[in-house]
Amino acid sequence: MRIVFGLVLIVGLALAGAAVYMFKDYQDSMQQALLQEQAKKAPAIATMPVYVATRALAYGEALMPEDVRQVEWPRSALPEGIFSQEEALFPDENDAPRYVRRAMEKDEAILAVKVTEPGTEAGLTARLERGMRAFAISVDVATGVSGFLRPGDRVDVYWTGRADGIRGDFTKLIESGVELIAIDQSANSDFEENTIARTVTVAVNPQQVATLAQAQSTGRLSLSLVGLYDDTVAEAIEVDQRSLLGIPVAEEAAPMQQAPTPQDRVCTIRNRRGSEVVEIRIPCTD
Repeated sequence: MRIVFGLVLIVGLALAGAAVYMFKDYQDSMQQALLQEQAKKAPAIATMPVYVATRALAYGEALMPEDVRQVEWPRSALPEGIFSQEEALFPDENDAPRYVRRAMEKDEAILAVKVTEPGTEAGLTARLERGMRAFAISVDVATGVSGFLRPGDRVDVYWTGRADGIRGDFTKLIESGVELIAIDQSANSDFEENTIARTVTVAVNPQQVATLAQAQSTGRLSLSLVGLYDDTVAEAIEVDQRSLLGIPVAEEAAPMQQAPTPQDRVCTIRNRRGSEVVEIRIPCTD
């Protein structure tokens, strides 16, 4: 009986194992068929290979081939300035590497605006566009918007001082919407905390450089932060003490006219000669 029981148990286990195996095979085939059916129904999405970061990249780092990888990116959502070919991202076998201009997170697309040109380090020269110059402005906690400035922000520049022929100090807007490219000695926009800057560097054209240099040497400059999405153009603004306090400007009195002297007066008499009237000058008696 024990032998018969053992044989029955073995046969039962074999049948159970076969059933489980057949069920698993059937389930896998059904799953595969379902995936194929879903793939047929899913719309085809056109993609393009795009290089993305394999790790978090900090400002100033040299971009190396091991720092990037290719992924398929939908063509309908391609960012501007992507790199799809290794030769374009790493020309000349990366003999002159690119450097990171803006910090990037892992799997973030490598864009042209986030890296420098080959062989160009991530300094101020990489942030200056053609025809623009870097100019430093001295600031403090009051004139520098309390440490809230960051590279990439835009500011209006106001001048306060005195001018010849004008009584008292007055303030005037001299430049509008200029871009900050560095705070103190850093061009990195990824600050972890607010810092009170001593100098800010702006990107301006040569004419604006001359204006700011003259203004900084003759008065005090103050900065006003422009909103991120503000596209308005500031109008000409000038405020003096009278306009600040609402004091009307006194009209200048008209100069008094002096009475003409006897030498300046002209006296005449009129004589009629036929149909003509002749004026004859004579000395004035009074």
